[in-house]
Amino acid sequence: MALIRSLATVGGYTGLSRVLGFVRDILIAAVLGTGPVADAFFVAFKLPNLFRRLFAEGAFNAAFVPLFAKRLEQEGEAAAKAFAEHTLAVLLTVVAFVCVLSMLAMPWLMYGLAPGFEDDPEKFALTVELSRITFPYLLFMSLVALLSGILNSLYRFAAAAAAPVLLNICFIVSLALVLPFSGMPGHLLAWTVAIAGVGQFLMLIIAASRAGMSLRLRLPRLTEGVKRLLALMLPGMLSAGAIQINLLVGTIIATLQAGAVSYLYYADRVYQLPLGLIGIAFGVVLLPDLSRKLRAGADEAAMHSLNRGLELAMLLTLPAAVALIVIPEPITIVLFERGAFDRTATEATSLALAAFAAGLPAFVLIKIFQPAFYAREDTVTPLKMALISIGLNIALSLALFWPFGHVGIAMATSASAWLHAFLLGGRLGRLGFLKTDRALRRRLPRIAVTAITMGIALWFGAAELSAWFEASQELRILALALLVGGGLILYGGLALVSGAADRDALRGLLRRRANSGSA
Repeated sequence: MALIRSLATVGGYTGLSRVLGFVRDILIAAVLGTGPVADAFFVAFKLPNLFRRLFAEGAFNAAFVPLFAKRLEQEGEAAAKAFAEHTLAVLLTVVAFVCVLSMLAMPWLMYGLAPGFEDDPEKFALTVELSRITFPYLLFMSLVALLSGILNSLYRFAAAAAAPVLLNICFIVSLALVLPFSGMPGHLLAWTVAIAGVGQFLMLIIAASRAGMSLRLRLPRLTEGVKRLLALMLPGMLSAGAIQINLLVGTIIATLQAGAVSYLYYADRVYQLPLGLIGIAFGVVLLPDLSRKLRAGADEAAMHSLNRGLELAMLLTLPAAVALIVIPEPITIVLFERGAFDRTATEATSLALAAFAAGLPAFVLIKIFQPAFYAREDTVTPLKMALISIGLNIALSLALFWPFGHVGIAMATSASAWLHAFLLGGRLGRLGFLKTDRALRRRLPRIAVTAITMGIALWFGAAELSAWFEASQELRILALALLVGGGLILYGGLALVSGAADRDALRGLLRRRANSGSA
């Protein structure tokens, strides 16, 4: 498997999803701003999303993909398919039960998840109602996670990576075409989440069937394979979802400050673009790649993939992090400042964005380091590191919230991510699972210097164009385009001249694309 080509596939579809997600969030910001309906919807959307990322995408994928890949590599497709069918039966039963129980217990759950809303009965009741509408999304996305794990193990990344695009298309259609006739934006958005979950599930069923993995529904039974899956999932729920748990902790504390939930949501959405393009893409591609190489005894090839993954990730992540730290306010102005989203919201959101951006490289490193454990069916070691990270985040969030408000929550999230990344990387090194090669050691310092140089240029450029960001929307967009475009050109040129980028790998990628285009 060509690592760069697979990353380009996942990153491309993820990038499209994030761009459409920005369009979605621009529309939400214009309609809802940072008011009580916005806070209620964001909490209602975060709840099934949290369970999805912990239970389905995080813990489930971390446990399922290595086990499925092992059967695929050693026993063939028939054995792998049987394992997937037994897993489907148990997964469907468990998640359906969780969904029904959670919807019935939603008012009591909300006391723990949004304690700050208790003083506003109307907002509290709306959040409970919207959460009950969105929660079935978890069921369908859990099934999507199973189908995605199967397709990714077969090195068919496109369909699973494209599925989130459908969610954002549904949001855009609802906001642009349905809302003018329906009103009640909070309820419309909640129903959109539920409908999009069904759509993504149907999309992945078709893709899996075309890949020869049309699963039949069996009676739930705890086979040895399923028992092994559950044993790996339990610690994986915390280890793979540590970032999401930290964000949830921040949301709970943020409900104590009016508008803070919305400020953190919009800031999170911006830095999720590079995280999705880079970190999530690497995590998706590396796990099946490492699993299959290790099962085949190709340890050196697996180590090479990990080194190249780290190199490419930092080449792409560091400039993004620097840019978000240096020019968060111009970015927020262009993306969100219109309609109900005013300058006060811009300033509050941009401060949180800069704080989140400081942890962006760490978030990406976590996504790369964890598959090296999961591919060896080790979810316990990452669990220990995750628990330490979560403990630090809770302590720092409580300590920093009172002097810095919502910005302190973002700072705590980034600090805990760095600790998490260092713990994972250090443990991999001590176990002999991570040995940095000469190319990585040579390029990393050059990447850092190049990114910092670009950041200095962006700082001066933003100062020169500051008046443009106070002018018309067209001039604001043009100014940001000049900053981003100029920064990319400068960074790309310096990376090639300094040797921070691997010219041979880039030439190979371009050559493969040219050949495929002429075929």
